[in-house]
Amino acid sequence: MTYLLFLLSIGLATALALVIKQLQQRKNDYAIAQERLKEADKRLQEADRKYGGLISREDTARELDTKITVLTNRLKQLDKQSQVEEQELSTKISVLRAKLKGLEEQEIVEAFGFYESKYDFQEAEEYKQRLDKIRAQQKQMIKDKQAAVCHTEWSVGGSAKEGKKMTDNFLKLVLRAFNGECDASVVKVKYNNVQTMENRIRKTYDDLNKLSQTTHCEITSRYLDLKLQELWLTHEYQERKYQEQEEQRIIREQMREEEKALRELEKARQDAEKEERRYQEALEKARRDVESATGKAQEKLLSQIEELQKRLAEAEANKERAISQAQLTKSGHVYIISNIGSFGEDVYKIGMTRRLEPMDRVKELGDASVPFPFDVHAMIFCENAPELEARLHKRFNSRRMNKENERKEFFRVSLDEIVRVVREIDQELKICKSEVTFTKIAEATDYRKTLARERQDKVATAI
Repeated sequence: MTYLLFLLSIGLATALALVIKQLQQRKNDYAIAQERLKEADKRLQEADRKYGGLISREDTARELDTKITVLTNRLKQLDKQSQVEEQELSTKISVLRAKLKGLEEQEIVEAFGFYESKYDFQEAEEYKQRLDKIRAQQKQMIKDKQAAVCHTEWSVGGSAKEGKKMTDNFLKLVLRAFNGECDASVVKVKYNNVQTMENRIRKTYDDLNKLSQTTHCEITSRYLDLKLQELWLTHEYQERKYQEQEEQRIIREQMREEEKALRELEKARQDAEKEERRYQEALEKARRDVESATGKAQEKLLSQIEELQKRLAEAEANKERAISQAQLTKSGHVYIISNIGSFGEDVYKIGMTRRLEPMDRVKELGDASVPFPFDVHAMIFCENAPELEARLHKRFNSRRMNKENERKEFFRVSLDEIVRVVREIDQELKICKSEVTFTKIAEATDYRKTLARERQDKVATAI
């Protein structure tokens, strides 16, 4: 596209240069004619002065008047021709400018990937089935000789049969050229060039039909329409297939997250059971020993028994917590985090995790994919974490940073608004296990230290 704009710009500049050159030539011709008129008048005066009555002044004047008339007519003719040519060139320049403007607008549209969907199938398989049907219709049109037709029965050497053979061969050649260009366009089509590929097919159709006018042959508009449908369907099929792959990727990621959370809960339960057994055994031993102990030894054992009882109660609570959380499949944490060093102010990620230690998930998100770690503004434990997350995403859907991929859970919204909406949802559903608290200020330690160091470096460089 940029190359085409470059060529059109060159054509526009060349046309302008040609107009200037021709106008300059007309000016030069006019100046020459004026010089000749002056020279003729000078000769007349010189002849009159030199020869006096020897030469007929009337004849000389008549001769010079004739020359002046011829030159004057020539000047008028040149001036008229110049005006006509100037008008033609001006028209060509206007056409070139209009084309250039259209292509610039088209390039802007395509740069934004604008494309209005022409189909509304829900699954990629439906696009594929329609695509197969369109291609079958194309093959049938070629088989029925309706893809390209000839409106005149030609004869070669007086033979209608040879004329039909010639026509069939010509139509095959035209269709081969058209199909080749269409196939190349379909293969290359993607979200940001679908309009260009459509224009390419239409232009090929027009060019081939113009070349075929002398033989009264043409590619039919119905066949063109099927080719355009193939292009649009291919594009939308690819887009829908990509969306389905993204949806499957989200599901697989959620499944991996669920499996990881369950493994963590199971491990936590097993560890809690081990701790429980260990403290239980230690407690039983201490109780046996205290019966035979006296004095300070007995007091020490009683103190140990009290500590062991506390530890045993904690281990039992941890085990119950792990068991209950594993049984409550929807319980988990909804986190609100930011990364001002990476994304700027008022950009928050709203996500969910069922990990027993939710901060592990936050640490994973702040790995090598971003330059700074995330700051946690809220870690909300609730009985139905997916519902709270889904409602927050729905409320802030118009504020998404990435409106094409909903997997990217970043929103441009103020923290105050997030706080208000979370409390509204909790008031309605009563799903948060405890009072929700928010940290309003992002610590952003690494980012702020980086800024301080950059300021120091600038001062040192200035000194």
